[in-house]
Amino acid sequence: MASLQVSRLVLSSSSSSCSRPKAAVSIPKLPTFNVVPKIPVKKQTLSVNEPSFEFVESLPLSLKQRRGSDAIQRARLTAVLEEVMDRIEMHKNIGDQRNNWNSLLLNSVNMITLTAVLMAGMASVNAHGVDSVTAVKIASTVLLTSATGFAALMSKIQPSQLTEEQRNATRLFKRLRVEIEMFLRENEKITEEDVKEAIKRVLSLDKAYPLPLIGTMLEKFPEEFKPASWWPENKRKSPKTGLANGWSQELEAEMREVAHVVKNRDAEEYERLGNVALKLNRFLAISGPVLTGVSAVSSVFIGQDSGLAGIVAMTCASLAAVVNTLEHGGQVGMVFEMYRNSAGFFSLLEETMNSTEKKENGQVYETRVAVKLGRSLSELRDLSKRSNLSQVKANEFASKLF
Repeated sequence: MASLQVSRLVLSSSSSSCSRPKAAVSIPKLPTFNVVPKIPVKKQTLSVNEPSFEFVESLPLSLKQRRGSDAIQRARLTAVLEEVMDRIEMHKNIGDQRNNWNSLLLNSVNMITLTAVLMAGMASVNAHGVDSVTAVKIASTVLLTSATGFAALMSKIQPSQLTEEQRNATRLFKRLRVEIEMFLRENEKITEEDVKEAIKRVLSLDKAYPLPLIGTMLEKFPEEFKPASWWPENKRKSPKTGLANGWSQELEAEMREVAHVVKNRDAEEYERLGNVALKLNRFLAISGPVLTGVSAVSSVFIGQDSGLAGIVAMTCASLAAVVNTLEHGGQVGMVFEMYRNSAGFFSLLEETMNSTEKKENGQVYETRVAVKLGRSLSELRDLSKRSNLSQVKANEFASKLF
């Protein structure tokens, strides 16, 4: 029995000793770190990020479209600005050219006329020498006929008036250029309406001050005096939605009163002076070529029995030189155009004040009007108050009479 227990004890100890190394060996074989890489981490990140990626990309597309549209409108307005700058240079160059026309044609016509006068006098003195008289007579007739043609051409196109038109066009295009540049600097968003408005202003200036002479030249001798118009017609008038942008009831009433005073006083005065300049220019434009033509016809009869032809030729040619100098040297056409442009400014002022849409700041507009009228702000306000007071007194006087 004792031996049997000893054998059982030995067997149990041996079995326990055998099981221990098995446990020790099997421990490092446990997949403790191999389980983690099998988790689909990348697929989970992709499945989570895909919807957010598509959502983020959908917003910049609309932003890019809006920015692209704004960039296109800005580019269009910049193209209009480039054309305005080109027109400034064209009008300036053509204005200088037409000013040279006026000087050169006037000097040429006067030199031709005075030379023909001298020849006609020589032919009248030497009436007995038939050969010499005929040669001088023919030369004077040719010169006077040429002078008649040049005088008629100058009276038709009025180079001094053409020059003033180009000066006004250059000045107005420069103003439009400054306004467009300021608009591009101050506004980030530019609409299609802004581009259309700029194009309308350019086309209105082209129509008011055309560059070509044939076909589109302005009428130099209209039936009646009309102010110049270089702005687009405002066909649409938005209803009033309240005063804003620096405007108030007092300022609007003041500007309307100033426009009324300017229309009844300054505009009528400039219209009267413009009609005087128009009539004087028409009279001189007709007299110059007529006198030169009479002189040319009279020079044909020099050397006949009577010396009256020579006297008429010399007198009329001398008067023609004086008339041409007064008309083109005095630049009567330029004076007429100056009055026409000034009357146009008063018409623009009245139309702007009667418009219901106020785009410009009220205080800025008041300052601009005061400077253009040659008055300070206090003088402009006093002018409005005095006009309003005179109207009140006139109404009271009328009420007493009736």
